[in-house]
Amino acid sequence: MPSIQKDMTELRRQLQHGSIQRAYRALLRTMTDLRAHFKTRFPTYSVSGLYQGDFDMTYFAVMPPSLGRRGLKIAIVFNYGAFRFEAWLAAVNRQVQRKYWERLKGARWAAYRVVAPAAGVDSIIECDLADEFDLANPGALTAAIEKKVAKFTRDIEKALAHDGGR
Repeated sequence: MPSIQKDMTELRRQLQHGSIQRAYRALLRTMTDLRAHFKTRFPTYSVSGLYQGDFDMTYFAVMPPSLGRRGLKIAIVFNYGAFRFEAWLAAVNRQVQRKYWERLKGARWAAYRVVAPAAGVDSIIECDLADEFDLANPGALTAAIEKKVAKFTRDIEKALAHDGGR
């Protein structure tokens, strides 16, 4: 088992190169710009602050009125482990998360992953937004993410309407 001291030595060695800091700043700038884009582009949505995370995820949430009244939101996530942008259907608390997971788990989701509730799991359904991306072309990345988030949101809304929207 690696020791924390060995991990700290390795972190220090890697940080001395500067590429980790530059890449992290670029990711945070991209997420900040995405958040601002969604806030401007969708003025009827509630948009949360940016959570920077602990090199596990960085995210912000958008809450379209149709989902917000159910206690649901769409988290736009940079998942460091998978190294990709994702959208997650998430809930305002664990009780709401469990309720909607029960309702949606049986739906056919060809392009999405249904995630079983567990400790530390915040998503109900996940959608990959971009795993091959170029931060040097932010306009194209933003447009691709917006398009996929819009489709993901519509698909969730349709599934909720199909089962009576309870």
